[in-house]
Amino acid sequence: MTAQPAEPDGAGRAPGRVPQEERTRLMRARLLEATVELLVERGFAGTSTTLVSERAGVSRGAQLHHFPTKNDLVLAAVAHLTEVRGAELAAAARDLPDGVRRTRAVLQMLADHFTSPVFTAALELWVAARTDPTLLAAVEPLEQRVGREAHHLTVELLGADEQRPGDRELVQATLDLVRGLGLADTITDDSRRRGRILDEWARVLDARLAPDVQGGTP
Repeated sequence: MTAQPAEPDGAGRAPGRVPQEERTRLMRARLLEATVELLVERGFAGTSTTLVSERAGVSRGAQLHHFPTKNDLVLAAVAHLTEVRGAELAAAARDLPDGVRRTRAVLQMLADHFTSPVFTAALELWVAARTDPTLLAAVEPLEQRVGREAHHLTVELLGADEQRPGDRELVQATLDLVRGLGLADTITDDSRRRGRILDEWARVLDARLAPDVQGGTP
């Protein structure tokens, strides 16, 4: 987004105020995006404030003004990642097809999310947070939020009825499955095996969540 020129004096806004706010917002966004990119490429240990400022094209002084330490930068990146992950899932959900292939498409959408760069970056933060109490205090509640949102979205997309015994567990198993497949993909390209597993799990879900099953009719 390009900053708009300041309104002239007397327009009800101080000259230069809006452009400066916009420049600050864009600078912070570049720093956070650069942090995520480096977490994916170099891991938590290999991500430094110097590398982030270089990647973002921001001076060290400006970067230190907004984020004085690596922890400050990473903690802001945690919140940023939470927003990005939620937005990406919501956007992907809007493009899902209806009909007989919907369940498989939902599983593919979830699998794509858990093999995406934003998930890889989040995974780096999980590992680092295990032994860093400050980082854990920031990561844990936000991951719980992402988990709740993903669960609610999956319930809606699959048409599950959580009042019926077993449906909630099926949704949880689905999320655990795609998350585990995402972890496997960080080591090697697992797409072919993942596709076969998702094909079979889609058949399981269709059988368990079909209207005749939900309605209790034979």
